Amino acid sequence: MPTATAIRNPDEISTPTSASKRWLALGVLALAQLMVVLDATIVTISLPFAQQDLHISEASKQWMLTAYTLIFGGLLLLGGRLADYLGRRRIFLIGLVGFAAASALAGLAQNAGQLFAGRGLQGAFAALLAPAALSLVSITFTEVTERAKAFGVFAGVSAGGAAIGLIAGGALTEYADWRWCLLVNTPIALLALVGAYAFVIKDVPAPRTGGYDLPGALTGTAGLIAVVYGFSVAAEDGWGASSTLALLIAGVALLIAFVVIENRSANPLLPLRIPGEINRGGSYLVALLVPIAMFAMFLNLSFYLQVTLGYSALKAGVAFLPFPIGIVISAGVASALLPKIGPRPVMIAGAVLGVVGLLYLAQLEFGDSYAASVLPAMSLIALGMGGLFVAMQTTALHQVDEADSGVASALLNAAQQVGGSIGTALLTTISVQAAERYVADNPAVDNLLARAAIHSYDVAFYIGAGFFLISIPIVAFMIRDKPENLLEGSEHGVHVGV
Repeated sequence: MPTATAIRNPDEISTPTSASKRWLALGVLALAQLMVVLDATIVTISLPFAQQDLHISEASKQWMLTAYTLIFGGLLLLGGRLADYLGRRRIFLIGLVGFAAASALAGLAQNAGQLFAGRGLQGAFAALLAPAALSLVSITFTEVTERAKAFGVFAGVSAGGAAIGLIAGGALTEYADWRWCLLVNTPIALLALVGAYAFVIKDVPAPRTGGYDLPGALTGTAGLIAVVYGFSVAAEDGWGASSTLALLIAGVALLIAFVVIENRSANPLLPLRIPGEINRGGSYLVALLVPIAMFAMFLNLSFYLQVTLGYSALKAGVAFLPFPIGIVISAGVASALLPKIGPRPVMIAGAVLGVVGLLYLAQLEFGDSYAASVLPAMSLIALGMGGLFVAMQTTALHQVDEADSGVASALLNAAQQVGGSIGTALLTTISVQAAERYVADNPAVDNLLARAAIHSYDVAFYIGAGFFLISIPIVAFMIRDKPENLLEGSEHGVHVGV
């Protein structure tokens, strides 16, 4: 019979075997997180090829992206709570098996319906994987220095995964086939499954009384799906379209109802004390804003590199390589600084670098080169993002009870997912409108369409810099606690089965 032992036992923590096993477990968890994050972008470059092979209509092609992000964003809170109730390792394993099967279904699809169904199932199992992985990092690493390093690794993967997805997608599309952008997940997920069985701790869910919060689960899930889908529709139909407004109004109404239900529920899906604590609340707000700014870079630079500069799919992907490299460097530096100076200065420095990088990028002009205009700006943003993500993930789980770590992790992921959806819709709409105005105002300019496109990118970069700027006072006023307190885990300890 399994017995429960506290992972904070000094003898256990100090043994080389347990220490090495923790870091191997982190490798497995980071691999799963990388798979989840890059899957949102790895199919971007391969989309035209899939559309041609499967005869997908122009009106339907968005579902190759939306089916994943919609289900992923909508089910995150439920997935996080299931991890708390049923065990994080158990949900993590289920997520890996399901993600492997869904990836195979999508990669082997013979028609649009099968492809979209596979992508939707990928999103559903990603909603189990992502919060379970982050909460397992939180409960596995409880010593201050180790905890900072572990969050540094995990944050680096989270922040750089989108760029890695573009690189991998470009390489697989050019040298293999678009299907491998999806099929590659299956062996990776199965490899992570083996590693999870060998190295990831078997946690014991905290005792729970009372039933499930079914009304909260229904309103929260439906509200998130409506909001995420509403922003996706806005990118296609515009902000004033009746479909956009109906979805956003319904989503907001459902989320308001969700908050009311959670406030009254004896056993809530999302205890409001989690976002209510000021440090955690500040982190969730930053997690909502930062992806909007990052999409200002990824979305428009992808077009700039391939359309304006004429890069191939692979070359465009490789052009993003400085971003994950910068993330790794800055995440490592931030991990060393966090226990000494705390998250607030690290987050402010990261946001400032993001502002400067996007303002630099907003100076793009017709005829500029990648080396002179894009590379310096991308490097600045990457150096800011590594530290910002490390500190943000640390404070998002600030003194969260072990029993709530799954749903707290899910809330962080949900904020990032909604932020990404807002960024896609908002910046796509504004960019299109900016280009149209430029064409109307400058009909006699040479290379008019190319110049209009660059102007639209610059406008989006300025707006992205604004979102980074907004995050600075949020961090300054809401991230308050001392470094040693922010890096502590639950005061109740963490229990694992042995």
